[in-house]
Amino acid sequence: MGPSTILMLVVMIAVFYFMLIRPDNKRKKEAEEQRSALKVGDQITTIGGIVGTVVNVKEDKFVIETSADQVRIEFAKWALSTNDTAVAAAQEEAKKKQEARAKAVAAKKAERANKKKQKEE
Repeated sequence: MGPSTILMLVVMIAVFYFMLIRPDNKRKKEAEEQRSALKVGDQITTIGGIVGTVVNVKEDKFVIETSADQVRIEFAKWALSTNDTAVAAAQEEAKKKQEARAKAVAAKKAERANKKKQKEE
């Protein structure tokens, strides 16, 4: 094996790591954080498509209440697909940040225009 072959092998392993392994580990970590942040009152969707409100959270299980009939079903935490309450909160937070950035940009533009007017006078 020549040096170029070894170098090519190292590059392939690095690409494999950054394209496959690292994103998968990140996704697993995010899912675990989502499961540990589950709290009573959250609107969730399970991996089976069942939508409901969390009424009880245990160490490795949670109970949801579905529909107006108040049917309660117990699930393992790994069955959680999305926490709709957390998603809505994150979207609202992102919207607030975007509005704040837009206000800051508008303020800078107004400041520049004022400075330009002052220089012209």
